[in-house]
Amino acid sequence: MDKQIKKKNWTFKKIATYGGGVLLVTLVIYQLGFGDRRSKLKIDKEKITISTVSRGVFQEFIPNTGTVEPSRTVYLDAIEGGNIKRMVAESGAMLKKGDVIMELTNLNRELSVLQQEAQLNESINRTRDTRLGITRNDLEQRQTLALIDNQLAILEPQYKRQKQLFEKKLISKQDFERTEADYKYNLERRKITYEVYKNDSIDRIRQLREISVAEKRMSLNLEGVGKILDNLVIRAPIDGQLSRPQLEVGQAINTGQRLGQIDIVGSYKVRVPIDELYLPRITQGLHATTNFNNKDYELEITYIYPTISGGRFEVDMKFVGETPSGIRRGQSLRLRIELGLSSEELLLPVGGFYKDTGGNWVYVLEEDGKAVKRNIRLGRKNTEHFEVLEGLKPGDRVITSSYENFGDNEVLVLN
Repeated sequence: MDKQIKKKNWTFKKIATYGGGVLLVTLVIYQLGFGDRRSKLKIDKEKITISTVSRGVFQEFIPNTGTVEPSRTVYLDAIEGGNIKRMVAESGAMLKKGDVIMELTNLNRELSVLQQEAQLNESINRTRDTRLGITRNDLEQRQTLALIDNQLAILEPQYKRQKQLFEKKLISKQDFERTEADYKYNLERRKITYEVYKNDSIDRIRQLREISVAEKRMSLNLEGVGKILDNLVIRAPIDGQLSRPQLEVGQAINTGQRLGQIDIVGSYKVRVPIDELYLPRITQGLHATTNFNNKDYELEITYIYPTISGGRFEVDMKFVGETPSGIRRGQSLRLRIELGLSSEELLLPVGGFYKDTGGNWVYVLEEDGKAVKRNIRLGRKNTEHFEVLEGLKPGDRVITSSYENFGDNEVLVLN
């Protein structure tokens, strides 16, 4: 007997077809409701820089370039003008204090000095004659008083004796009156002479004091005039190395013209120009570091120049401790000038991303290999790190290279 075969309503093919459709619809619904619709961009991992956020010591500093200068320089300026008579020391010579560098000649100045010396000597001699006259007058007055006292010493006892004899009518009235008149005349004469002497003595003391002051002043002037010609000889004011321009014998030198300088050898400072923006934060005692011959050296600010020129001001720095061996005047040194005390902060390495984001957001790598845009807030900056204030934590991996080619995509897929 033939067996009737029943037709199946749900075949494998039908189940697969309906199942695939349901799956497709479900996937579409999921994507529409729950899928990641953020804009994405695929990038080459080898062409970006990835840095790790970490905690570390943050030191705010500014990079700058300074010029090595001698710690002390004394400039040679011509006090007197003239013509070069003789050159003694060449540029670069090591000199001791007082060594002759060059000699000048100035005939007009020399004649003027001789005339001034003659006039001062004449004035000094007149002053001395005046003192001698005052002293002589004092002696004459004292001699006169001595003579009067001598006469009174003779007349007084004679007057007393004759007075007694006259009272006893032993001598004539005429003899007594003559002696009495002589005695009283000399008494009055001494009184007047002493009064004159006392007044003259007071004025004499004043005159002698004024004469002494005037004579001292003229002597100092005479000494100063004598030193004018000494200024025609240029000498080293300190021990050091001479630097001077090319000068020739016979060349005219003007008063105040700079003839060179003397530098103390072996002791140096660094002159550093700094942008005026940092002026409120620069103080004496701030430290800086420099690397010379693969070795770090420390410096500190010792003087801040108050003048601002071209938007920059200058400071002087001295080496703290060891001075680099082999540095020379005029050499340039790269410096890192500290602007404050160091502190431990969350740090993000400096990179090209800042130019594109202004430090407001970065791409942070996630575990699935994608980099997602995240808002952050940065603080201070030095040449190596940013200070992170918000948005990142230690261990976060951030793309720090330029974002110029990433557009506005929110997610980067790293290949």
